[in-house]
Amino acid sequence: MNRLTGYLLVGLVALLGACSMGPDKPKPTPLVEIKPQITGRIVWSSRLSSVEFPLTVAVNAGRFTVADSDGTVMAVEAESGRVVWKGNAGAALSAGVGSDGRVAAVVTREGNLVALEDGKVLWKMPMGFKVVTAPLVAGGRIFVVGIDRSVSAFDAQDGASLWSVKRPGDALSLSQTGVIVPFKDTLLVGQGPKLAALDPSNGAVRWDLTMATPRGTNEVERLADLVGPSARVGDFICARSFQSAVGCVNAQLGTPVWSRNLGGRKGVAADAQYVVAADASDRVTAWKMSSGDVAWTSDAFLHRELSAPVSLGPVVVFGDLEGNLIFLSVDRGATQLRVATDGSPLAAAPVTSGMTLLAVTRNGGLFALRP
Repeated sequence: MNRLTGYLLVGLVALLGACSMGPDKPKPTPLVEIKPQITGRIVWSSRLSSVEFPLTVAVNAGRFTVADSDGTVMAVEAESGRVVWKGNAGAALSAGVGSDGRVAAVVTREGNLVALEDGKVLWKMPMGFKVVTAPLVAGGRIFVVGIDRSVSAFDAQDGASLWSVKRPGDALSLSQTGVIVPFKDTLLVGQGPKLAALDPSNGAVRWDLTMATPRGTNEVERLADLVGPSARVGDFICARSFQSAVGCVNAQLGTPVWSRNLGGRKGVAADAQYVVAADASDRVTAWKMSSGDVAWTSDAFLHRELSAPVSLGPVVVFGDLEGNLIFLSVDRGATQLRVATDGSPLAAAPVTSGMTLLAVTRNGGLFALRP
């Protein structure tokens, strides 16, 4: 098996494991009637075409920047839903969106990195490798992590290649959104089960540490890549290692804080008190940020194919397989509110700008709520 075939097969294995409609698939736990404990409503909605790739929604300066599978990229005001600009990358997408509020970046299925400004294509650059993680746009650069765990930097204005680093090793990699986030003057990138801190000017490694110990009897079972979204609280970065663990590190010191074994495929949310995530069966757990001790668990949404969550003040918000947005109290896991969208699963983790929460569905619906 060559390396590229290995990458694609692992993506297929993950997809089949998550989406199989076989007779042994557990039935989703029915939703029960609730009495809303907080108010919340959809304040605006919009629509793109379907979203069939791992979407990341960029949030900058009071704007959401989104994209659909056909290559449409759009920036909207978080407050009103007004379209600020709309453009097209010219091809179907495999990853997106990264934005610094001025330049937006996506990657096409053909492997081209495309930069847009005010809806117009600035430039296109062939990657030469598969990309499923949205680019990061920061400091006048665009950073791209490939499915082969390579990291490359480009000038945001003209696409000039600045540097590229590769991590040797595993023949298999996960075809799922990874971790690439800024931290002060450092670029943090998930490379397998490791979180690496890179100098954004040249790619030099400042530190790296292992966030999970791979387990299993074969290469697929031992996959433990860090998956997004991660969560930052001060100097702490918390993330999930695919099917292995949830943990936090002190990114300023480059030291682990705690790690807890837990299967699962989706990212995490966090605030100053709690880290929250769902496991492979959609059991939701909250850990105390300071110690990693379990604060609460909830079995109310088993097998409902929960999205990665987002933290919003006193609540944490998940989407489910029917497009419901589920608001749980972050301190005890009680359901506070449930809002329906268009009936299709979320295409990305919900995101927030101020007190506006945006959910993007697989059917291309954009739904903005304020609780």
